[in-house]
Amino acid sequence: MAEHMHIVILPCHLQLRFLLSFSYIFMKDYRRLKTDENSRLSLNWNLNREISKLNYRIHTDAVKDNLMPPELTPAQEAYTYANKADMLNVVLFGKTAKQWKDGNPAVKGNMRDVATLNQLLVLANLESYNAVLINQGKDQKERMELLRQLAVQQLQTLETVSLNNLPGLGSEINN
Repeated sequence: MAEHMHIVILPCHLQLRFLLSFSYIFMKDYRRLKTDENSRLSLNWNLNREISKLNYRIHTDAVKDNLMPPELTPAQEAYTYANKADMLNVVLFGKTAKQWKDGNPAVKGNMRDVATLNQLLVLANLESYNAVLINQGKDQKERMELLRQLAVQQLQTLETVSLNNLPGLGSEINN
């Protein structure tokens, strides 16, 4: 049983209406796909930011247990923690939090809030490694040298690796 195909030619104003509707749906779907893609990237960034925050706790515990004299006031303790965190900022970003803020007054948050995914991953590793070095009794100069070597090596490695090529991660990121 052969079916006959009927071609319907719509009046010009209906063709235009159809074309505009199709274009609107296409653009809306494209925008949704881009939003989904950005959301997945944002999820990875947020995950690394949270890991960095957790490792900061490991780092501050090492500072408290090894570098914090008991007679310090709360204000002096806060300064000591900030100073140690700023050391990691200098190692990774090449500047202190204040230097970054002075150079970026319009940016909300701090340098860690605008760090790349790779920088956050390296920062989390630096915080953990610095805690180990503090527990080993290394002085600040030696820690900075070792941490800088680690940061450079890890950033170079991460530049050559795509998350999409890692087993198990690429498929989750793209789905």
